[in-house]
Amino acid sequence: MTQNSTDQGPKIALFEPDIPQNTAAIIRTCSCLGAKLEIIEPCGFLLSDKRFKRVVMDYINEKEIKFFQSLDDFFEYKKNQRIILMTTKASMSYTNFKFEKNDTILFGRESAGVPESVHKIIKHRLKIPMKNNMRSLNLATSVGIILAESLKQLELI
Repeated sequence: MTQNSTDQGPKIALFEPDIPQNTAAIIRTCSCLGAKLEIIEPCGFLLSDKRFKRVVMDYINEKEIKFFQSLDDFFEYKKNQRIILMTTKASMSYTNFKFEKNDTILFGRESAGVPESVHKIIKHRLKIPMKNNMRSLNLATSVGIILAESLKQLELI
């Protein structure tokens, strides 16, 4: 089954990503599934990083990625939109949540998540359930799981 990119589908937002291979894999996932990607800077690497280029291959179109200079810029742009924060600190599972068209699904930095202030202002916080004593999944894996579920719910795949 194929899908066309749509402005009506979910958007994936990355807060200050710091592992180039993860960001590259997420770009490929978004490209293949037709999701928009947003990156809140600063990144912990340059887009010219060879580790990034090796994974992203020819899937990157920088014109399709929206960059925000800061978290404040991101929230100002999103002030009338629904943001869902994916976090291991949430109590609600993504499997019990109803995604909507135009949701922005925010993922934190691999090394530190998002600041506590972000947890306090975002109403919808979700987690991916894991076995006891496991800390977290790889960021690119988490994005793939959540993006697939949201597209399935919205009947976009």
